Amino acid sequence: MAEARFDVLGVGNAIVDVLTHADDAFLDAHGLAKGSMTLIDEDTVGRLYDAMGPAIECSGGSAANTIAGLASLGGSGAFIGKVRDDEMGAFFRHDIRALGITFETLLADDSAPTARCLILVTPDAQRTMQTYLGACVELGPDDIDADLVAAAEVCYLEGYLWDRPLAKEAFLKAARIAHQAGRRVSLSLSDPFCVDRHRADFLNLVEDHVDVLFANEEEVLSLYQVETFDAALQWVRGHCEVAALTRGEKGSVIVSGDEVHVVDAEPVERIVDTTGAGDAYAAGFLHGLGGGRDLAACARIGGVGAAEVIAHMGARPETSLRDEVARRLS
Repeated sequence: MAEARFDVLGVGNAIVDVLTHADDAFLDAHGLAKGSMTLIDEDTVGRLYDAMGPAIECSGGSAANTIAGLASLGGSGAFIGKVRDDEMGAFFRHDIRALGITFETLLADDSAPTARCLILVTPDAQRTMQTYLGACVELGPDDIDADLVAAAEVCYLEGYLWDRPLAKEAFLKAARIAHQAGRRVSLSLSDPFCVDRHRADFLNLVEDHVDVLFANEEEVLSLYQVETFDAALQWVRGHCEVAALTRGEKGSVIVSGDEVHVVDAEPVERIVDTTGAGDAYAAGFLHGLGGGRDLAACARIGGVGAAEVIAHMGARPETSLRDEVARRLS
């Protein structure tokens, strides 16, 4: 097998996040399901944007956030995602390339603008996301660069991709190429509502295509339609090589065959915004895995990433995760 050029290649939605604080009354007034991710159209994103308070804009998207976290840890990454040749597309391209991440996907040529996600953070640090996919929907199998996929130790895919037919084809093409090249495939389930929409497909994916699965407690319960975490753990045990299951303040549980690790969450002085916590956890875990760390150590590195991200607004690290890992885990 050829030596890998990249630790991780992320394939996902290229989105500009627009973050603002909001209260429950705002969510109720606009009929928004708290804590969920909902796909919306261009008119709705414009109406909600006009109603929102002051906001912060930053590059986002689940898999892109994970690759950004990987870069902050000192890892090498690449990303495949679709943006338009517009102001937000230029903003996204600049941000991700400035981190040293390889991003060469051709620009979308449709009339839809670059995707954006309105993230409303309530005082309890829960985030409610309203996502306009825009140019993201043009991501298809032709955008999957076989050489790029084969050059990465891990091909990391976000579950949100499964919402669009062309993206599904891209998803499966990337997984096939990765395995043919002797690489690992990793999947994030992304969101319990996403799991609800695609449960049967996701069950097949986890069993047939995925080596390393990331899911939070609510997502894995939804996947297997069980009421307890222990029951979900037993189901997932034999379906993939490694399952990293996050449980918020309870930390995470890693299962691989008969091997189970329960790892405490890293302490956080104050939780500000949970956006991107799972993405940062995946970055740390995959970085540890690529570095030959044992599974418990991988989970601890992931926990450091999540702890940094939830201590401020925004889904990407504000301080060096490599330094944070050295400080917390030395």
